[in-house]
Amino acid sequence: MKKLILAAAFTACFGLFGAKAQNVNGVRLTDIHADYIQIRAAKSFLADRQFIALEYGQKVDDYSELYIRDDKGRKLEFNSAIDAVNKMKAYGYELFNLYTEQVTADSNRPVYVLKRK
Repeated sequence: MKKLILAAAFTACFGLFGAKAQNVNGVRLTDIHADYIQIRAAKSFLADRQFIALEYGQKVDDYSELYIRDDKGRKLEFNSAIDAVNKMKAYGYELFNLYTEQVTADSNRPVYVLKRK
């Protein structure tokens, strides 16, 4: 019995070792209690990577504070904005609305509005 408990404890420790706390502007995603949030994808300039900017009504001084980051302050990379929408489902949000935002005269990008369930 002791071996089983010890094995379970080691498994839990190693399983949680790779878990990353996600936050925006220093606020953990689990601590955001806004009814509505908005997310948009921002592509990296030189690489083919996408980061997600999340707004929930917070005051920001710099646009870079909107990115979802890990516990070490590094921007988290997502496959797409839909990937982020699917991950936000785990935090109790569902897709409410979608609109486009004009980036340049020739291009638009989608902005996803999520609502707390």
